Amino acid sequence: MNPDALAAALLAVLTPIAERRRPGEELGITAADIAFERPKNRDHGDWATNTAMKFAKKLGTNPRELAQEIADGLVAVDGVAGVEVAGPGFINIRLEAAAAGALARTIVDAGASYGTGTAFAGQKINLEFVSANPTGPIHLGGTRWAAVGDSLARLLAAQGGDVTREYYFNDHGAQIDRFARSLVAAYRGEPTPEDGYGGAYIGEIAQRVVAAYDGDLTALDADELQETFRRIGVDFMFDDIKKSLHEFGVDFDVYFHENDLHTSGAVARAVQRLRDLGRIFEQDGAVWLRTTDYGDDKDRVVIKSDGKPAYISGDLAYYLDKRERGFDRCIIMLGADHHGYVKRLMAMCAAFGDEPGVNLQILIGQMVNLLREGQPVRMSKRAGTVVTLEDLVEIVGVDAARYALVRSSTDSNLDIDLDVLQRRTNDNPVFYVQYAHARTHNVARNAVDAGVTRDSFAPELLTHETEAALLGALQEFPRVVAFAAEQREPHRVARYLEEIAGLYHRWYDNCRVTPKGDEPVEPVHNTRLWLNDATGQVLRNGLGLLGVSAPERM
Repeated sequence: MNPDALAAALLAVLTPIAERRRPGEELGITAADIAFERPKNRDHGDWATNTAMKFAKKLGTNPRELAQEIADGLVAVDGVAGVEVAGPGFINIRLEAAAAGALARTIVDAGASYGTGTAFAGQKINLEFVSANPTGPIHLGGTRWAAVGDSLARLLAAQGGDVTREYYFNDHGAQIDRFARSLVAAYRGEPTPEDGYGGAYIGEIAQRVVAAYDGDLTALDADELQETFRRIGVDFMFDDIKKSLHEFGVDFDVYFHENDLHTSGAVARAVQRLRDLGRIFEQDGAVWLRTTDYGDDKDRVVIKSDGKPAYISGDLAYYLDKRERGFDRCIIMLGADHHGYVKRLMAMCAAFGDEPGVNLQILIGQMVNLLREGQPVRMSKRAGTVVTLEDLVEIVGVDAARYALVRSSTDSNLDIDLDVLQRRTNDNPVFYVQYAHARTHNVARNAVDAGVTRDSFAPELLTHETEAALLGALQEFPRVVAFAAEQREPHRVARYLEEIAGLYHRWYDNCRVTPKGDEPVEPVHNTRLWLNDATGQVLRNGLGLLGVSAPERM
């Protein structure tokens, strides 16, 4: 019996109580208003609810009295073993073993769909993440967003969302010019320009441009030479970025070119839309957006007095383009250095007549620090200045890198201990979870050899305390996934999987799936195989949401 079924049962008990206490009144209480949580002390039962405390005043009674009325009705519900009223009006519910154990079969039968939901069904979601400038390899901040963004896309899709992964290709502006000048300097054997990009990769890209150019570079004047290195070099750099991301398990549905906004008339269309809405004004020869009306600390210049578009003009055009492509929600994941952009972007959203936080959401991620032997790892062999995605993967592998980057809240700085991630021990969180999954498969293989099958299922036999704890946690998976998607926090899935792994290992130590020696196979062995396989399914589903493999052997 899951929380949804319990909520329906409690509502069926509460409705006649409400009608008796408030005859003729429409109170509008639904199952969605009834919440359950796991008691911290499992001696208090399987589920607890504060429903009586929530509705007592509305029903003209005190919480404990209402709680007792509800408890008296719940004890008659099939699958409920006992109900107790605690404290000021909490209701603690204990399920019968069969009702709790039935979950194992439910999970196995559901397979890969267990944990999915419909919270975002019918919604088109544009998720923009990474979007690193094509001027160098992806640094650790971008790598964190690659892992978190891809996991978030999987979570939103698991809740029914129609998700488009989008990469905003910054191929317009001063940073591209600096990149081109750096390539030209490397080609000529000159020092890196003062404001240019260093690192061995610049020389590598420059050599590739030379090899790819079909003509005589020496015949080009300075402007033509820089444009040639810009055009070809950016393509090579971006190909490298896409290749690195693909090998990291991250692929995008759309690569949107910033330059297209400025060549297609999209900026002019966005400005005109805002002008029609009365949000634009002109002052000192420039075109301004009145963002202070929507919470920004100052109004923003959109078109400068020299007629050139200001930085925010691209944001306006890009956001409008997304909305015109039919996206209901636009989620943008930015680095810590972009924190100051949030107010203006939200004001922009409101200026278009949309709802900030709904049609547009900004997620800010904090920095990542690599440690080895307690000391920071700062330098990349190839990039020369920062550690890159490729560096991290080379050291610990894709699975460990993705898991380490996604298992902590993006609101805080992240320290990654490379020594821990390279160990094949329980100190390494990804190994701990993957090993639990591999162990479920090993148990299943041994069960086949011992003649244990899933031909029979007697959930009432799952009575050991470790079984109750494991079943209780497995029950939570759909709610964890839904909450992680709603809060945009994939790390909750990782932490949950670590809890499941710990509960499974304790169950494994206490409950045998295969009989000892020549003992016959009993119904309890077959039933425990269901629980073993259900645990493996949840671990597999959860790791899949994080883009991490679930090995069958380790």
